[in-house]
Amino acid sequence: MGLFILRRLGVMLLTALCLTFIVFWLTNLYPNLEKLAKTQGNFRMSDEAVASYLDKNGYLEPMPVKFGQWLGVLPGWVKEVDGELRGKCFDTLTPEAEHATFCGVLQNDWGFSTVFKSDVSAIVAERLGLTGKLMFFVMLVMVPMALIVGVLAGMREGSKLDRSLSTFSIASTATPEYVSGVIFIAVFASSAGWKIFNGSATSAMEDANFVNFTLPVVTIALYGMGYIARMTRASMTEVMTAQYIRTARLKGVSFGNIVLKHALRNALIAPFTVIMLQFPWLLNGVVIVETLFNYKGFGWVLVQAAGNNDIELLLAVSVVSVIVVLVTQLISDIGYVYLNPRIRIS
Repeated sequence: MGLFILRRLGVMLLTALCLTFIVFWLTNLYPNLEKLAKTQGNFRMSDEAVASYLDKNGYLEPMPVKFGQWLGVLPGWVKEVDGELRGKCFDTLTPEAEHATFCGVLQNDWGFSTVFKSDVSAIVAERLGLTGKLMFFVMLVMVPMALIVGVLAGMREGSKLDRSLSTFSIASTATPEYVSGVIFIAVFASSAGWKIFNGSATSAMEDANFVNFTLPVVTIALYGMGYIARMTRASMTEVMTAQYIRTARLKGVSFGNIVLKHALRNALIAPFTVIMLQFPWLLNGVVIVETLFNYKGFGWVLVQAAGNNDIELLLAVSVVSVIVVLVTQLISDIGYVYLNPRIRIS
């Protein structure tokens, strides 16, 4: 198991480095840098003024050099601007200083947001915490309900209960979040319906409670629950037709014991992988729900960074997303090996 984890970690690091470089290269293409210069200056800037701004701020360094400086494995750039030395890691250098220091992601320096006028690390940490809170309650509702629906549907394939629950699962997955969210707001949060919950989750950013947090949680959970339930149902149906289940029935083992003691663990192997893959989706896929309910989390920041060409913030959000995807995939692989003895033995 230790060697398996080490191999996976090596692949993760290489994958993260490659994906990060691709994102860095795309965000640092000259049209994006030109737009950034005009956003920070004015949109009537000449090409010479744009080039001067980019050069003074270190954006025209060779791409590999800029990537190394951003990671923190190369020293930051140093330039003389209006008789003063300026660089990536400081505002001004003293006359005695000759070289910039290392400051990048590895030194926990993620840059400065041009939109929010704040350190990128603080912004990402705050918004990631808000989305993490939303993800926790969504998983708390979505996973148990999906497993219950999937197991009940798969216990007796073709029964009325199976058809009813399968129809519900397909309908929930086929309904986009913006549709179900609008319906929930119209029915449960407007004066035309039952005004039970708040239609906005802005107050939930500070103090989440049943009134202001229920609708966004249910909206996301309902959409994701159908996919997990269908996978659980398919896995449960396959397990219930296995030879050892038939043998247990012939020996007179009760149906409840067959399901709980023999079928359930094997049936949860495939859904476990699907459940782990929900974390990356929840991290970046809740943009619509966060916008609909005015909940300014990680997905909302991603939209703001991309829409306003905030390069440093966009890079940080992308890197965090890559890390979450790779870590959840590693946990999924380890859990799959643990749940499936055949994989572990091989």
